[in-house]
Amino acid sequence: MYGRRLALALAIAAALVAPSAATLWVWTPSGGDIQARVQSLTASHGTPLLAADEVPPQLAEAVVSIEDEHFYDHHGIDSVGLGRSVIYDVTYLCLCQGGSTITEQLVKDVYLGGSDRGYNKLEDMALALKVEQVIGKKRILADYLSEITTGLGRYGVTDAACAYFHAPLRNLTLGQYALLAGVTQSPSAYDPTVDPGAARQRRSEVLAQMVADHYVTRAQADSANAEPVLSTGPGC
Repeated sequence: MYGRRLALALAIAAALVAPSAATLWVWTPSGGDIQARVQSLTASHGTPLLAADEVPPQLAEAVVSIEDEHFYDHHGIDSVGLGRSVIYDVTYLCLCQGGSTITEQLVKDVYLGGSDRGYNKLEDMALALKVEQVIGKKRILADYLSEITTGLGRYGVTDAACAYFHAPLRNLTLGQYALLAGVTQSPSAYDPTVDPGAARQRRSEVLAQMVADHYVTRAQADSANAEPVLSTGPGC
């Protein structure tokens, strides 16, 4: 039974992708204007655009660990993660797992108005491949963290750091970076100002994944998990 489902999933994936690949590559934007688009988007939100070297290393590790663990190895599309999500969704007849990389999430927001459903999913795959030929991984991550929704009308991790911890992004703790990384995937669910319990649980999941990926030790994760979810620091 599982073998038939797997074969069906692979057949559907091939049917969707193969006929459209050449057309998609020709008709989607080149990706050459990605930086101008990100600058325009962050300006419209009134949020700062992080420089490539302004993303704190522990925040980068937390985000990559929980959202896109093959980020530094793929070229815009994680074929393993995508295949796994297609098989799961077809097997359970749902759109449960997106399989999107950080690059795909960036182009979804910048080029596709935030939607990666239906044909847009194929477009974001083509755009992700193109964008990775234009800008590097550090720039992609900085752009993504500058424009991502962080709850209650906020955009970007810089504003989120001020809202949650009353501190500049560069001065946060491991637990705070892990919480920020967890919030980005579903701000409405994990915003600590709305549901501290859910934010705490999500932070724990991020830290557990960072341990599994050997970014931090178990002792460091345990210490970070003991931190308060919100903080009243000196200010941004």
